[in-house]
Amino acid sequence: MIVAVRIFFVGGVTSFRALWYWLTPWIYVPTMLVAPIFQILLFAYIGRSAHLRSDEFYVIGNALQYASIPCLFAMAQSVGGERYQQTLGAILVSPAPRIPLFFGRSLPVVLNGAFVSAFALVAGSLILGVHLPASSLAPLALVVLIASFSCTGLGLMNAALSLRIRENAVLSNAIFGFLLIFTGANVPLDALPGWMSTAAQGMPFTHAIAAARKLAAGASLGDVGGLVGAELLVGAIYGLAGYGLLRWFEVQSRRHATLERS
Repeated sequence: MIVAVRIFFVGGVTSFRALWYWLTPWIYVPTMLVAPIFQILLFAYIGRSAHLRSDEFYVIGNALQYASIPCLFAMAQSVGGERYQQTLGAILVSPAPRIPLFFGRSLPVVLNGAFVSAFALVAGSLILGVHLPASSLAPLALVVLIASFSCTGLGLMNAALSLRIRENAVLSNAIFGFLLIFTGANVPLDALPGWMSTAAQGMPFTHAIAAARKLAAGASLGDVGGLVGAELLVGAIYGLAGYGLLRWFEVQSRRHATLERS
């Protein structure tokens, strides 16, 4: 148990720190803190010019949805980067239990995604003059954390695919685009075609964004309990599916000697 806990926490933090070993830490500022603000401003001003929705609608939707960038890319690099550096084999031949090994890498990603989302929500609200009730701040923080958890589950599936495709960044960008369109971040679900709004129910952020908007409108956490539970369920399903896919690809890679083949 002690070994598993050490692998989960120490191994996860070490792996996350390794993502930045070849970059100056200052790159974090434009990619994780500045970029989401510009995304919020872009869609908020499009909404203003088209007289569609309020600034609050776009601030909440885009702030939560932007957590997909750190969640998708970091999880993909935690596996794809190890494979590229030819260190993944050394990790997988170890007797380390796989559950803490893989899920431990997701913990820093969840926290970082929640931080990025919360920062974008606060900064976007201040810039555009969006007022969030004080009573909604704690529930909103919880929803942001759950949204990040949900997308990290999808990121684990994305990471598994890094064992099969040469360059995962293209796939991560494509998933980001789908989440931007399908989850109701900028277009209300009832304005989307029926098949799109139905598909959105199984995607991260859809339920979290809806819950966050209701909280900002004065609802209590109990009022959005169903939405929060649905978001947790979506994240858990993706996480378990991602873990299963990782294990299956690991076995196949051992069998066919393709673990570090590009």
